[in-house]
This record gives sequence, structure tokens and C-alpha cells, in this order.
Amino acid sequence: MRDDFAVFILTHKRPDRIYTKRMLDRFKYTGRIVYIVDDQDDTVDEYKRLYGDSVYVFDKLKAAEITDTMDNETHQRGVVFARNWCWTIAKELGLKYFMVLDDDYSSIQHITNAEHNNRSRSIQLTNMDRLFTAMVEFVESTPVLTLAMGQGGDYQGGGGWDRPKRKAMNSFVCATDRPFKFSGRTNEDVNAYVRLGNKGDIMLTQMKTSIIQKLTQSNEGGLTELYLDTGTYVKSFFSVMMHPSGVRVAVLGKKHERLHHRVDWRKTAPKILRQEYKK
Repeated sequence: MRDDFAVFILTHKRPDRIYTKRMLDRFKYTGRIVYIVDDQDDTVDEYKRLYGDSVYVFDKLKAAEITDTMDNETHQRGVVFARNWCWTIAKELGLKYFMVLDDDYSSIQHITNAEHNNRSRSIQLTNMDRLFTAMVEFVESTPVLTLAMGQGGDYQGGGGWDRPKRKAMNSFVCATDRPFKFSGRTNEDVNAYVRLGNKGDIMLTQMKTSIIQKLTQSNEGGLTELYLDTGTYVKSFFSVMMHPSGVRVAVLGKKHERLHHRVDWRKTAPKILRQEYKK
């Protein structure tokens, strides 16, 4: 794996349950891993005992100074602070590129339409270095702000597995010299791609690989307490506040219904016209 790159795993109060590390080991990732922990985490010493010099402890109050949480709460719960501090960490560590991951991934799967029936199917990855190198090289050779991997909901309805989406959630390959800001105490990734996408910035999800996560509200630590306190109703409305002309809250699911954000892309991202229509 190239030496100007590292994987950042954002984690909080889960020193013994970093499933992402186990997954990376299983898929033979050979590059650098940095565990990003805030100084308000009372399990910092356990992180250091388990992972030594690979643990980076950041000042959460300093990160809060550069972060718009979009609410009037005074606490610093939320991953948005760690996300916004990643570029500072990357510069300090001398990295050109980094990949931001959460700590609860159980697998990353390759998605293919090998059956030619408009339905995607998954194949287990065998070499994580090749995947991450390809994603870094894409960011390196294009003007995109970030490149993400797909999630389960992105594949609902079949099809679309071979086309990128104008969104980026949960996993991010970033260039140190192309910083951008996350806003909102929750739904910060959606807030970023609707706000920046509306300005014409490009944030993409490549659909050839999909991350598999633990259920958010069943895995103690991390953001679980915050989600249990506020639920998806409050979470989704941060994105409505960010881009009210293009985001609304709607019911998601049939058997187990819940409120969730819904983005109207016709009112969010500029359309790219063919060169032949240039005046």
C-alpha cells in the first residue's frame, strides 16, 4: 500500500469492538491505520494499550470551534467534530490522501451484475490494498472532493450498480489539499453532499463495492446514545435545514416504517450538459 496514505478509523468508547480493524486484517490490508479518538473519551487509555502509537487523540473543543452543529446544544456528542479534524491530522502526519471509516464495518463486498438480470449480487473481496489504491488514484486524477463506497440502501430496486451516485456517506477517500466541511450534529454526511453538490462540487459514491455495518442502535458506544436520544426524525431534519428546496422528510420502508431524508436531485445537483450544446 502506498506510504502517503492511511486509513482513519473514527471510534468512540469501543476499544475492544473495532470491527473495521478485524475486517481490514481479514482482507489483507497492509497500509497504515490511525485510530482517531477524542480527548473526552474515558476509554482513551485502553485504546492506547491496545493500539499504541497508532492512536491519535484530538482536542474535541478545538474541533468544535471550526464546526457548525446547526443546533443550540452545548455538548460535543457526535462524529462531525472528528470528521472535520481529519485534514488537520492528515497534514500533521504528512499524508497526501486518507480514507475515513467508521469502526463498525463487518465486511466490504464487491457488487456485480454477473447474472445479467438487473439484480446485483455480492462477491467477497480478497485484496483490500488493490481496492483502496484504485480509489485513491481516482481521487488523485480527478477534481472530486471525495469518493465513497455504496451502502445497502443504494442497491434497492436493482440496477445502478455500474454507475456512480452524486452522494458520499459513511466512507470517504479524501485529498489532504482539498478540505471541505461537515455540518450538523447528525446526518453530517448528507448535509455535506447536498450543500456542496448544490454549489457544483463533486462528491461521488462508486457502486462496485458496498460496506456492511453493524446495526447502529444495537452496538453500544459510538453514536448509539445520540441516535437513541433523538431518533431518525431529528437526524433527517438537519438535512432539510441545510437544503430545504431539495430535501424533505418521508416515510421509509414498508414492514418497519421510519422517517428518513429524501433528496430531490433535480433541485440539488447541477446537471452536466453534453459539449455539443455549448453556445
